[in-house]
Amino acid sequence: MLRRVLCFLVISVVLAVSSAGYAAKAPTSPVAYQPGSKLLAVVGKTAGASITPGGQQLTQIRWANHTDAVTGAGRLRLVIDTTGPVQVSGTVSASPTPRLVVNVKGAVPGQTDTEIDLDGRIADSISMKSEDDRNTVITVELPLMVDEGEYKVFTLPQDIPNKKPNRVVIDINQPLPPAKFNFTAGLKGKTIVLDPGHGGSDPGAVGLAGSREKNVNLAVALRVKALLDKAGAKVVMTHQDDRDVFGPNASAVDELKARATIANVKKADIFVSIHSNAAANRSADGTSTYFYQKTRYDYLLANNLQAGMLEAGGLKDKGTLPANFYVIKRTTMPAALVEMAFLSNPAEEKLLASPQFQQKMAEGIVQGIESFFAQAATKGGEW
Repeated sequence: MLRRVLCFLVISVVLAVSSAGYAAKAPTSPVAYQPGSKLLAVVGKTAGASITPGGQQLTQIRWANHTDAVTGAGRLRLVIDTTGPVQVSGTVSASPTPRLVVNVKGAVPGQTDTEIDLDGRIADSISMKSEDDRNTVITVELPLMVDEGEYKVFTLPQDIPNKKPNRVVIDINQPLPPAKFNFTAGLKGKTIVLDPGHGGSDPGAVGLAGSREKNVNLAVALRVKALLDKAGAKVVMTHQDDRDVFGPNASAVDELKARATIANVKKADIFVSIHSNAAANRSADGTSTYFYQKTRYDYLLANNLQAGMLEAGGLKDKGTLPANFYVIKRTTMPAALVEMAFLSNPAEEKLLASPQFQQKMAEGIVQGIESFFAQAATKGGEW
């Protein structure tokens, strides 16, 4: 009985949002109500942009959060009214920060504000910017990445009987709540999974002098393990010798999934994948670290690892960068993938093959991990 009552309430709220959206008058300033209210916010109006004859206008942004009373799943609905039919498409991007980009063909912003802050539950803000006199880019800033299939972008036609205009609709499902973390400073007792990139049937990059990436990555990872063991951490390696993790000649997805699964099953505190870079341009050089912002801590981990390696190795800073790499996306804990240096660069290949440089990079990685835990401890478990 309780489930039936809750379902009825949800249906009632959804119908209320649908029927009230177009009829509501736009206030002169943004107004926010609690999730489930009929209308959560409407932007105030400003001077409209000029458009060419035949073009349409985007006239109003409205938004509301919905919560399924049975499953508890959350969804954000953004509605942008238009003066006529338009074409839309959307894509998610991890760079420079997680965002959903919607291209609107056939309309530019009219007499409406072009930026509005949201509540941050599923999205932080929405903005509209005309690309030319007929097309607009809508950007929805997200606190966390969403997968393909977790959002929809579509249009609805004018509904004269119900006094609704043409509309652009953006639905975004709330990402699965990330695990809550309560980090403490120090390395002792921390479960850390180290993933030497490549191995077994997959050599990775090969330098001009014949150095194989899988051997360099494993050598550094073993040095990192020794340092972490000494500091009292619980270290788990995806592989401790030259072998495939899933099995010889497995598909890339199977191999990478096997590595991520080890970290997830062990409920590791962090996951670090160790790699060496390569490029067609032999002069490409430097150190970089990649993250996928699935928790609030992924960038923090990557940035500390990058700082540690730069201080230890002294190479060019190529940055802390977002990426869609499988092992950092599919692990449930904060994760990062480091690219220590370029194996395709003759000078850096020589460094990577050197036990002295390998030790320096291992010490830099450990320093980065320790700095991460120290900084994460100050953020608290809810950050």
